[in-house]
Amino acid sequence: MNAQTLIDTASALVAGDKGLLAMDESNATCNKRFAALGIPQTEAARRDWRELIVTAPGLGESISGAILFDETIRQRTDAGKPFAQALSDVGIVPGIKVDMGAKPLAGHPGETVTEGLDGLRERLAEYAGMGARFAKWRGVIAIADGPGAGLPTPACIDVNAHALARYAALCQEAGLVPIVEPEVLMDGGHSLARCAEVTEEVLHRTFAQLLAQGVLLEGMLLKPNMVLPGEKAATQDSVEAVADATVAGLLRAVPAAVPGVAFLSGGQSAQLASARLDAMNTRHKSRLPWALTFSFSRAVQQPALDAWKGDAANVAEAQQALVFRARCNQAARRGGYDAKRDAPR
Repeated sequence: MNAQTLIDTASALVAGDKGLLAMDESNATCNKRFAALGIPQTEAARRDWRELIVTAPGLGESISGAILFDETIRQRTDAGKPFAQALSDVGIVPGIKVDMGAKPLAGHPGETVTEGLDGLRERLAEYAGMGARFAKWRGVIAIADGPGAGLPTPACIDVNAHALARYAALCQEAGLVPIVEPEVLMDGGHSLARCAEVTEEVLHRTFAQLLAQGVLLEGMLLKPNMVLPGEKAATQDSVEAVADATVAGLLRAVPAAVPGVAFLSGGQSAQLASARLDAMNTRHKSRLPWALTFSFSRAVQQPALDAWKGDAANVAEAQQALVFRARCNQAARRGGYDAKRDAPR
């Protein structure tokens, strides 16, 4: 492990008010989004969509790194250039999703554990050889209250925290910056306060495991959920309340040595995700020991996908939509996003 290289890469990923683009959807997830728009669910269509993304003019002005899927890192542009190289050529650091997905946790109905540690050392070496400089692993935590529920259980939190820490240690051994993603889902009807309680507990336990595994905090990034009420909750709290609750929990649980916190969007609309990130940076930036940025997927990609619809004639329009959304989030990182106009100030 070269500690300085890890630190330099992690710092580069949060530099210049930029953020990360998560374009690491599995084939099944990508196909589902294609099907909703009548786009063929084929490898060729997925390649065309991802070429549209990696060749979007000006994307590197607001995106520092892009997380790829296994299929995507093996694909090439029409000109024959590997996608990872095409990204590097415009100053975007290529990364790779390495987990194998969330699977049912034995003995714990309604809960999951993320798999993929077996053979990970060898896969990380292969991805590094293909140009990846960082990686991502997602652990999934569900909230469910009421009779017979009481999720998450301590067992679910602990097993996912342990897996995240083992993954992170293997990444750093391979010279890749680990992005650690413990996601508390926004599904259900839980309150903002309940999400805050669970998120803070998950972060405390995750960092305890990271420290136990010897992970260099300066050479990693955290990708958490924002603290949100469940999507079915009767009370949908204000943008400001979400920002305040999210920052309060991070300050209590995330060590200052971590260079950056890059939020997932988790099903939020593009505009709400931008507005909430903006509020955090507008209201709290002077208090923060780490950069607060974005690592969005749908909240950046969906407007572009809606514009493209699988038609080559729409590529330029879709690329403009993609870059515009990335610039909105870059502005939110500076506290310069105008939510009323849905545009940078």
